[in-house]
Amino acid sequence: MASPPRRPPPDSKAVLPNAPLLDRHFLERLERLTLRWQKSFPGLVGGHNRSRFAGGGQEFLDHRGYHQGDDLRAVNWRAFMRLDKMFLKLFQIEPRVPVRLLLDTSKSMASSPEKFDYARRLAAALCYVGLVRHDTIEVIPFSSGIQEANVCGGGRHRFTPLSNFLGALQPAGETNFLSVVRRFLNDYPQRGLVIVISDFLDEGGCDRALQYIADYGNELFLIQIWSPEDRTPPWTGELDFVDAESGAQLHIHVDSDARKRYTEEFDRFSDSLKTVALRNDGKYAGIPTDTSLDEAIFGTLIHARGVA
Repeated sequence: MASPPRRPPPDSKAVLPNAPLLDRHFLERLERLTLRWQKSFPGLVGGHNRSRFAGGGQEFLDHRGYHQGDDLRAVNWRAFMRLDKMFLKLFQIEPRVPVRLLLDTSKSMASSPEKFDYARRLAAALCYVGLVRHDTIEVIPFSSGIQEANVCGGGRHRFTPLSNFLGALQPAGETNFLSVVRRFLNDYPQRGLVIVISDFLDEGGCDRALQYIADYGNELFLIQIWSPEDRTPPWTGELDFVDAESGAQLHIHVDSDARKRYTEEFDRFSDSLKTVALRNDGKYAGIPTDTSLDEAIFGTLIHARGVA
């Protein structure tokens, strides 16, 4: 719903043109964190965890007997000189769990001045946490469909291009979770951690689409972003509400009782999102934009076990 312009609260730090999404001091604090997931993905570990799978890594794992056609560069020649037998050196590899971050860029995310900026800054923070731990994260903007994605990996020095990518995004289009999820599952068949940052305001509903993501073996981490007026309308009297995405208008009378019922319905909606995540061994976090980003990361997301 559209709302009258309101000034962002002091700690929301709305992003100015050409301004960095996150300052250096905050990035330094993020380096203590790591992304968490609960599912076990066969053959995959996080980039910062050890793997017991043999391959072309850096750290020695074990020996096995030499077989015809093996790479002679991996032979332990010292052992050959002592034992007159050829053994192949095996090393640990670190296959990474795919981390995909779906970021809502629909018009409803711009229904209040600070909501979209808040979502972009939160996405940037989570990506930086992953980069520090050498996770590979693919940021996928979406509204009615999936937009061009950005793959970031390889360490903290790759954060600037990602920050520029997020800073250039603009909200547009209507939300269609079902269409987005169908395309997502087709384009990304490998299972992994799927983080969704959105207000989840879709006229067609989103529960079924989110369930599809989990049914395909992915782990869900749902982060619901809302502005204070999304949950508790501050207005009373005769009002014309305009849908931020479709432009549909509704004339209603709002009194204290109507505001209370609206908030109760919003809370039921949030509980339904939490249920979808938890019943599939995923995670949920609800964050209003008047929460400082510091508290959101080091309070809400840690409590939800999304980061540690």
